[in-house]
Amino acid sequence: MKHLHSTLAVVLLIALVVSIVITLVNYLKYRPYNRKIALIGLISGHMQMLIGIIYFITLQYYSMFSGAVMKDSLMRFKVIEHPLAMLLGVVAITIGYSKAKRMTEDFKANQTVFIFYIIGLILFLSRIPWKTWSLFA
Repeated sequence: MKHLHSTLAVVLLIALVVSIVITLVNYLKYRPYNRKIALIGLISGHMQMLIGIIYFITLQYYSMFSGAVMKDSLMRFKVIEHPLAMLLGVVAITIGYSKAKRMTEDFKANQTVFIFYIIGLILFLSRIPWKTWSLFA
């Protein structure tokens, strides 16, 4: 499960970067909003979150919410910081996609997706466990 979660994280990061770059180009060159490109980032984010929730439940981290977890930096990261930042990142992506879907101006839709996807990417990158993250383990 850990390997799947780590592999999908790479897929998510690539999908988000591709979505951001294409949306930025569309924004800067006044091209039409490409909803399918934005959907790639949205779907990959939701898939990763679903696998993460299953992994979280499998490891029974939900039963570890206590004051002792807050004193241990590694457990605080695993139980609170990482899941919360990832959830907020997926929420940001979802909000950006949903708002852009209802917009009639392509310029504004591209701008909205770009801003919210960047926020999601920053949240993801800030709480990836870089020290222990291995795609080949």
